[in-house]
Amino acid sequence: MRPIKMTPFLFLLPGCLILGTFVFFPMLHALWLSFTDYNMIQNASFVGLANYSELFKDDLFWKVLLNTIIYVVGVVPALVIVPIFVAVLINQEIKGAVFFRSAFFLPVVTSLVVAGLAWDLIYKEHGVLNYFLETTGMIDDPIQWLTSPSTALYAVMVVTVWKGIGYYMVIYLAGLQSIPESLYEAAKIDGANWWQQVTRITIPMLMPFIALVSIMSVIAAMKVFEEIYIMTGGGPLHSSETLVFYIYTEAFSNLDMGYASAAGVVLFIFTLILTAINLKFTGKSGNIT
Repeated sequence: MRPIKMTPFLFLLPGCLILGTFVFFPMLHALWLSFTDYNMIQNASFVGLANYSELFKDDLFWKVLLNTIIYVVGVVPALVIVPIFVAVLINQEIKGAVFFRSAFFLPVVTSLVVAGLAWDLIYKEHGVLNYFLETTGMIDDPIQWLTSPSTALYAVMVVTVWKGIGYYMVIYLAGLQSIPESLYEAAKIDGANWWQQVTRITIPMLMPFIALVSIMSVIAAMKVFEEIYIMTGGGPLHSSETLVFYIYTEAFSNLDMGYASAAGVVLFIFTLILTAINLKFTGKSGNIT
């Protein structure tokens, strides 16, 4: 029997300690808190499934869950598809390609506070967006983008897409540069046009990266918080409130840590289900290995 080599485990030990301390232990602790009544002042008392029972009876919980689903459905396709075409265009040998790459990536490195405040000015009643729409004759009266229940959530979704396009564009650029140039040369000899090259070569070869981006964007959309906190505060009338913001409110405004932990467990399960569905559809074609 060969002796066990301890050197690889020693290299893994620091990472395992960090993950255990800051990821796995908090997850297990949150799971335990979801079965308790705890307000950070008194000791936690075990209440069983009472938090979950109360959660599923709460109309506001179902409203924010629906908002979260709408957010995912609206944001994820845009963050998966739009960066592909941006990356394909920027990957061409065109003048100013470096400038455009930097321009598209600039929102990624911009602070969410700065981005949120800037977009808040754009969305104001007499802001840039309403001015443009009015001067072009597309609307007659200013739209209350962030203060109307019918538009607030969608207005924040635009900011998430705007900020994420550059990040996922970089991932796709890495994928594009890994595609052999000989494939495109062979396609040109066979008479394939630009669109045929994109649909027959680029997209199939990018499937592993598309799978990665789709999973990352689903998780990012599920845990969106900063944009909503800065721009709408979950309002008006909870119309832009998502599940993470709901958990934050219950935990740190209402000091109901047990109830918030139960909502967090539901969020984790819901995210896990969406990720599994994503892997089901992209698993074979999205195998990076």
